Amino acid sequence: MERTDKLKELFQPVFDEMGVRLYELKWISGSEKTLQVAIMKADGTMDLDTCADVSERLSEVLDEADPISEEYTLEVCSPGAEREIRDLSELDQLAGSYICVRLSEPFKSMNEITGELLEIDSETVTMSYRDKAATRKAIFPRKDIKSARMAVRI
Repeated sequence: MERTDKLKELFQPVFDEMGVRLYELKWISGSEKTLQVAIMKADGTMDLDTCADVSERLSEVLDEADPISEEYTLEVCSPGAEREIRDLSELDQLAGSYICVRLSEPFKSMNEITGELLEIDSETVTMSYRDKAATRKAIFPRKDIKSARMAVRI
């Protein structure tokens, strides 16, 4: 079992207790090693207080189990405002969210659409997007989504 897998297993009870889920756990090398733990709530949001509370609990677990021999810094954070949507089944809970999708088959010669996710079912996706000064609707096959990420409305 890889070291990060062992840490995920060690941390899971804390995530369950605190009502968050793991987005990503990775080591960042630099002047010092950092164990970065990106978490989010079930609805995809995150706040500073929750990050601080989870960080405190994970620190306790790490101090008790002592699974890491070298020096490191623990960083508990949000996956970010424009996080990648890794599991496209997550889109089912994101109606009303502002997202960006890359398509394998162009929609009206666009390979990428950024806008509000209006509706999604097993076959189709409906999004509202801006085209110059007009708001338009895009309806395309769900299977055409190559990748997706959250987006920030500007």
